[in-house]
Amino acid sequence: MVAHYALLEPVFDTMPDVAFFVKDREARYVFANTTLAARCGFRDKRSLLGKTAAEVFPQRFGALYTAQDEAIMREDSKLIDQLELHLYPGRQPGWCLTSKVPLHDAQGNVLGLAGISRDLQAAKGTHHAYQRLAIAARHIQDNYAQPLKVSHLAALTHLSVAQIERYFHKVFHLTPRQMLLKTRLDVASDLLAGDLSITDIATRCGYNDHSAFTRQFKATVGITPSQYRALRHPRAKGGKPADSADA
Repeated sequence: MVAHYALLEPVFDTMPDVAFFVKDREARYVFANTTLAARCGFRDKRSLLGKTAAEVFPQRFGALYTAQDEAIMREDSKLIDQLELHLYPGRQPGWCLTSKVPLHDAQGNVLGLAGISRDLQAAKGTHHAYQRLAIAARHIQDNYAQPLKVSHLAALTHLSVAQIERYFHKVFHLTPRQMLLKTRLDVASDLLAGDLSITDIATRCGYNDHSAFTRQFKATVGITPSQYRALRHPRAKGGKPADSADA
């Protein structure tokens, strides 16, 4: 299973913005590039081999990634371009798009999985529709606390709904709804550095209630807002009592 990927090892190791990996049926790394190893705190990527994500990532993140791996192999399903917020070395947050696919033997049995996490790239300013899309992006960023209607973005930019969806992905590498989610959680992660309660942060970021915000945050980041606050800002004050409700 690994031999085919080993031939491409020099290529994978030249991609500083891409983490690539292959795992066996027990969700253990059998191949990884240097980018992934560095982000896990290893100087030598061979140190990753034989370990699960739960053993190399911060506890709460690692357990989530391993559970995700196991579900993909158990259900023989794919994960394609899922927007995720990771904590990089130094506890700095970074956005990426993650894809994972199961690997099969000749009989169709699942052998493991291969995955890739690509850092979210800067917008392509050379696209012919960039100026109009920038208007839509600014609207999202200025009105992130409001519900998003793609039809409204289309009207603002004089594009069809199909065009704005397609062009958004080409220029920003995101759908309009992914950009809204990213904007909301960028704001939320900044607010979590302070003492606002989770409920107040949820309201400011456009969520109807504390629970809806917590579910969305955990689905994207892997941990709850309170856990993120404690992990990224270990010396920060705990905030108002509502913080404890999402743990």
